[in-house]
Amino acid sequence: MSPAKNDGESIKIVQKNRKAYFNYEILDKYEAGLVLEGPEVKSIREGHVSIQESYAKMRGTELWVINMDVQPYSHTPTALQEPKRARKLLLKRREIEKISTQTREKGLTVVPLTLYFKSGFAKLEIGVARGRAKHDKRDVIRKREADRELRKHRMR
Repeated sequence: MSPAKNDGESIKIVQKNRKAYFNYEILDKYEAGLVLEGPEVKSIREGHVSIQESYAKMRGTELWVINMDVQPYSHTPTALQEPKRARKLLLKRREIEKISTQTREKGLTVVPLTLYFKSGFAKLEIGVARGRAKHDKRDVIRKREADRELRKHRMR
């Protein structure tokens, strides 16, 4: 489920990974919970987090987000906090199995798209994605600029 859909629950978007939509073609999206420590949750609430260079990877039968940078919370000792540690993603078994088969067979990857709080819980929207070639990225830029020009002319 996308964080944009609001079914009566309060959703606070912390960060979006816009680069992922440019560098990858997103095929499937999933909402995953995160296993976090207390100070990490507080730091994320303050917005001291980056998902730009992160990705998700299978480790056995579990899915982990790698390289998500959560800066140490200001009111706890920094020695106890590890900013780029791997964090476990919480998904249903069927979803994990589906993601696992897609990434193994088709050569796809899993990238974080949006980090948000939903009803007080930290959630990460992840996407199964296929990397775009350089010429595909140029096509995306060309299409975006054409759409922008079209909107500009319609406003006149």
